[in-house]
Amino acid sequence: MRTNDSDKELEMRIERKRWLVSLYIFGLVVALTAPLPAQDVGLTPSAEDVRDTIKEPSYSPYAGRNFPTQVYWGDTHVHTNNSLDARGFGVILGPEEAYRFARGEEIMTSHGEPFKLSRPLDWLVVADHSDGMGAMKEIIAGNPRLLQDPTVRGWNKAFNAGGEEAFQATMDVINGFSQGNVPDIVLDREFQQTVWDEYIDIAERFNDPGRFTAIIGYEWTSTENGNNLHRNVLYRNSGEVARRIVPYTTAESFNPEDLWKWMANYEDKTGGRVLAIAHNGNMSNGIMFPYETNPATGEPLTAGYAEKRARWEPVYEVTQIKGDGEAHPTLSPTDEFADFETLQLGNLNLTVVKEDWMLKYEYAREALKQGLKMKDSLGTNPYQFGMVGSTDTHTAIASAEEENYIGKHSGTEPSAERWNHPMAKFAGRQYDGWAMSASGYAGVWATENTRKALWDAFQRREVYATSGPRILVRFWGGWDFESGDAANRLPAEIGYTKGVPMGGELNAAPKGKAPTFLVGALKDSYSGNLDRIQIVKGWVDKSGEAHERVYNVAWGDADRRSLDSQGNLPPVGNTVDIANATWTNTIGDPELITVWKDPDFDPSIKAFYYARVLEIPTPRWVLYDAKRYGVELGDEVWKTLQERAYTSPIWYSP
Repeated sequence: MRTNDSDKELEMRIERKRWLVSLYIFGLVVALTAPLPAQDVGLTPSAEDVRDTIKEPSYSPYAGRNFPTQVYWGDTHVHTNNSLDARGFGVILGPEEAYRFARGEEIMTSHGEPFKLSRPLDWLVVADHSDGMGAMKEIIAGNPRLLQDPTVRGWNKAFNAGGEEAFQATMDVINGFSQGNVPDIVLDREFQQTVWDEYIDIAERFNDPGRFTAIIGYEWTSTENGNNLHRNVLYRNSGEVARRIVPYTTAESFNPEDLWKWMANYEDKTGGRVLAIAHNGNMSNGIMFPYETNPATGEPLTAGYAEKRARWEPVYEVTQIKGDGEAHPTLSPTDEFADFETLQLGNLNLTVVKEDWMLKYEYAREALKQGLKMKDSLGTNPYQFGMVGSTDTHTAIASAEEENYIGKHSGTEPSAERWNHPMAKFAGRQYDGWAMSASGYAGVWATENTRKALWDAFQRREVYATSGPRILVRFWGGWDFESGDAANRLPAEIGYTKGVPMGGELNAAPKGKAPTFLVGALKDSYSGNLDRIQIVKGWVDKSGEAHERVYNVAWGDADRRSLDSQGNLPPVGNTVDIANATWTNTIGDPELITVWKDPDFDPSIKAFYYARVLEIPTPRWVLYDAKRYGVELGDEVWKTLQERAYTSPIWYSP
């Protein structure tokens, strides 16, 4: 039964009171752990809220804890044989295999290769394309209902013929759906509902609260004119709620604003909750993060656009197989680490070549800066988003480990040739196989491993991205952190008592004070030591110009490295053995933690801050392949990398 607005407001007030009463009953936590409890209404608590609810601790720092003590690792972006392109390129694994693999089981790939994660994930979103979900596998299988259409019969015949004919049919189907030109039979609501019900039934079967969470989701794949505006939609609730309305498709609209309308309608009609996560701005050709003109209308952006985008898209996928989207060297020329796994060829189908003017509308850091300006002009910051990583694998296998890289789709599964084999070709242009990234994962600070708790953490932005390694990162901002806080082995109590976590907000600086930040990181035990922690600051000055600066705040090998007068830090070094695809952890540190105070703070100016954690250099996946298969890589191939993590920002407003 629907509730009226006053009922909803009352429910929110009651929920807020319950949450504040339960929060930090004892107030002590283990090192680098214990995020804020999940919130049923997506509230972002202030530092005052937290301090008001802390009670006297017991003797044991671990007693009476009703909040989580770990980060939950997962992937928001896995495609299976229910996705048109995945099935068309040969993936035969479905959602079942995707869930089994994610929770730690060994499975066989579509090419018959045994595959297993080094460690299980905690949760997974199977996010198959809503356009034609399940249609490709049914076309190939010869579903009698679909074969009533002559176009579908032709596709089926071509698939059965194999070879070039099958490949062309695959591209015809994919292009038809991306441009909204497909037979009505595959858009039939009854067919869509049947597929969606089966999809949800599998998720329900694998969802095991407290052990492994199968978050229900799908990808809305807007690719009008080849420009990538894709969003993954994540559901907070159970399948019983999610199945009431079939997913939104681009057959209905290519415009993200229409997706937001669908999301509002879904929540209104079902009582459920959904959020959207955009990805691959680097393939949008200048329209992922507009800040002047609405690409859909050609008119100036409105306050309504800003409000709705902020409402429905609290998180952005900043790193994945098709490139890293945190920063770009053209936009951040003074950032020595901005050119990381950069993929900048053009739009998604490579029909339009990338031009430099497009870049400022495609990368997360630039969007964060422009969002500060837009708050002044539109009343809302539409780009006040958190950051996560995920794979976007089209193999059903969520593996983001360099030494265990599955590839983008079944045609790029492990082989001696894949480094030099195009990931995809369009109109005479190609994505080089070696340029694909073994990235990434999402770390979620949630109260427990359940759909609701994980979703709530996304909503309040207490999440972060990594390029694959499971680096543990915590980040708090406040006004009263002191250097001694970094020496405490239970820093989470201090972090939440004195400040707000990643994704939070600081307002109205106390007189004479600058923001201070407590930030810490622990290395992934399977990966490289830590090189450094940096804090990236963005701000808009009084004349309306946006600026950024990267500060080195903690670093390994501090006994032999120090900052110069400009704040620069010497390189950590490189122990990678190219010939043997290995390295040694004889440089860097396994753990870094510090308190940093902004030395350039102006209390009258809006700003954001996020932490970037860098590992020492380690081998890229191509080196592991070269060693295993005895192949020689070309000089153009990136052979090493510095894996990294990006936290969600903390924002300051006067």
